Formats: sequence, C-alpha cells, structure tokens
Amino acid sequence: TRINGVKVAGGRESIQKLVERYHVDQIILAIATASKKDKQEILHICTATGCKLKTVPALYEILEGTADPHKVRDVNISDLLGRDEIRLDVEKISGYLQNRTILVTGGGGSIGSELCRQIALFHPRRLVVLDIYENNAYDLQNELHRKFPKLDMDVVIGSVRDKGRLRNVFSAYRPDVVFHAAAHKHVPLMELSPGEAVKNNVFGTLNVAQICDEFQVKRMVLISTDKAVNPTSIMGATKRICELIMQFYSRHSKTGFVAVRFGNVLGSSGSVIPLFMRQIEEGGPVTVTDPNIVRFFMTIPEAARLVIQAGGMAKGGEIFVLDMGQPVKIVDLARNLIRLAGLRPDKDIQIQYTGLRPGEKLYEELLLDCEGGCKKTSHELIYIGNPIPFDEDTFLLKLESLRKVAGVDNPRMMKLVHDLVPTYSGHAEKTDLLAMAK
Repeated sequence: TRINGVKVAGGRESIQKLVERYHVDQIILAIATASKKDKQEILHICTATGCKLKTVPALYEILEGTADPHKVRDVNISDLLGRDEIRLDVEKISGYLQNRTILVTGGGGSIGSELCRQIALFHPRRLVVLDIYENNAYDLQNELHRKFPKLDMDVVIGSVRDKGRLRNVFSAYRPDVVFHAAAHKHVPLMELSPGEAVKNNVFGTLNVAQICDEFQVKRMVLISTDKAVNPTSIMGATKRICELIMQFYSRHSKTGFVAVRFGNVLGSSGSVIPLFMRQIEEGGPVTVTDPNIVRFFMTIPEAARLVIQAGGMAKGGEIFVLDMGQPVKIVDLARNLIRLAGLRPDKDIQIQYTGLRPGEKLYEELLLDCEGGCKKTSHELIYIGNPIPFDEDTFLLKLESLRKVAGVDNPRMMKLVHDLVPTYSGHAEKTDLLAMAK
C-alpha cells in the first residue's frame, strides 16, 4: 500500500526492525480513532525502541474541543494505562446538576478541581468551591472563568472542620448537591499525625453530613478510597468511618448520602507519578518501595466523570465501587516513565527499592469480604457494594467518644478507631509516632 506515494513499510509487528533499519528518532502515533487496547499495545512496542514518542489527540478530545486536532503531543503515562473513553448517561447527570447549585468541598484539590471542571459542562445554576488552601482555589477560579465565562461560580475559603463556617456557607448558597472531596489523603504523613487524619476526615465528613441534613440538601457524594477496605493505615480507617457516616445518615435523613470508592488517580498532587518524573529529571534513582507492590490506577478525568455518574444513580446509602481495570505494578510504571523520557531503566536511570512505608499495603482491594459480590448498575464501570449492618446506637456513642480524644489522647483514639473499624489492622501501639520520634 502507498499513501501519497509513500510506501507503507509494515504493521506494528515491524516497528522494532524499521527503527533499526531507518535509524528512527521519533515515532508518532497518528490514529485518533484507535481503541485504548490497540493504542496501548502499539505504544508498549514503541517504548521498547527508545525513540521519542508523540501522539495525535484522541477523537473524543477533538470532539470535546479540549485538543487541537492539528497538534501532536508527547505520549504520557495515561496513554499507556488509560482505557477507552468513558460513556456517560448525560440525561441522568443533567437531571441533578443542570440549573442546580453544586458545592464541592476540597474543590481546589486534584479530584475536587476536576469535579468542578466536569460539573461546569452541565450548566449548573451556580458552582461553589470550598477549600482551605487559597492558592489552588484561586488558580481554579481563574481557569474556570477563562474556560466557562458564563459560569456563575464563587470560591469560598473555609475548613470542613469548622461547623459554624459550613453553616454560614450553606445558609448563603443553599446547595442542592454536595461533592465532599476535602480530606487528608497521604498515608505515610497521616501515620505520623493520626489525630489530624481523624479530625479532618472523620469529623470534617460528619460536619458536612450534619449540615447537609440540616439544610435538606438533595444529595451528598463522599469521595472514598480503596484504602478503606481492610485498612492498614489510619487514613484508610478514617475513610471507612466516613463511609459508615454516609450509611448512617442515609437512614435518618431526606438527603441522599452515598460514597464512591476508587483507587489511585494518575498524576494527582503528591502521587507517585510526579515524584518519579522529578526523580528522572534529577538523574535518578527512581525509588520504589517494593518490587511486588501493585496499585489500581485511573486518570483524574475518568474518576471525576464516574463519580458524577454514580451521583446521578444514587438513591441513598450506596457505596459505589468503580471498576479500576487491571492492577499495575509500580515498578512497571517507573520503567515506562523512564522509557517515555527517552532513557533506559536500570542503565541510564537506576531503580532503588526502599521498603514498604508505615501503613502501606502490597496491594489494595475494592471490596470488603463481607460486602460480597457487587451489584451491577446501568453503567458497566460502576458497581454497588452490599452495605454491612452495624449497631447505630453504639456507632454514635463511639463517634462522640472519638471526637473527645481525637488528637489529645492518641492511644485511646486509636483503640476507638479499631473498635469502629474491626477490619483495621494498623497497630494500636503505633499511636504517637511524633512523640516517639521526639
């Protein structure tokens, strides 16, 4: 076959020998309509050549207007790990977002800011961004004003720990839907400061839930994590308590309280990919905790879209579980990033194993054993875990006891966390690492 007189030299199986024969420096993947499976297979072949890799935008990026069809860009890690574009039930989503007032807590963070971008596409009456950190919130405000000039948006600075501030914000804006993304999320850091994880994650969530109930918000969607399943870290344990708070309030309120549980997102603030890229730029080594450690990964836009879709399906009390695809070995992720930088793993850039950090697992799970099999939903990537019964009176009493000791009496606090989350396997004796360090 010839295209404009140029002979087609072969298919994907010929890439390696053609690179050698023609001394190729750069490969451009120019198939906008390629499926993710085909794209990944071709790119994995290409990364082994050591050539600089470029790609044209995907068809959906061109149709959405988020990419210039005439420009090629560097291949990134999401091209190697991502999946086919997620199908959304626009009608179901529009029904609860369009012409509504939507509030996003932690709106300046990685997931929160992407939720705001996606929500803006559905023409809310007003978008309210609540965040404690003003710099990220300010940057998001400027971005959304530029991209969505007609969007009615307010950025509010405040903490979910401050119930009075929350009440003022809810009184002023009367949100219809709340996406709760505000949380401490870094596992090793929270192991050093468990009281802060409890105060921010558990009681920040409880404050938001109570205010949602007080103001009869139609729906509250909690961003949860696979680390809440059989947690080995205080961060995961606090997120499991947050899920229980959602289930409790769903039974005692007109508000629909739901949680959405998923794994790691590619390139989020403080995550492994920005760390690896920084280490590669500095000439290595790239540090991996364990050669066998695996994680589920999803792009930030994928996660945000599925969270919004799950919110549209919610009736109240569900824990939605997102299909994260196949788990990825972190060391393979590191090697791919090194190759994408045009370097050779273990030759140009060394990989160094540092050992698991406090609270870290070799692998994550998306379901508790006792949640059993997932129920299917109308979306092929969203499932519902079976809720686990628990004694509500005891739960409330333990929560109040936890509030009194959070950050004050860490040994007692950790004992209560273990009582609230029986599947938590963190060590009760490691309750005050900061004091131990001193």
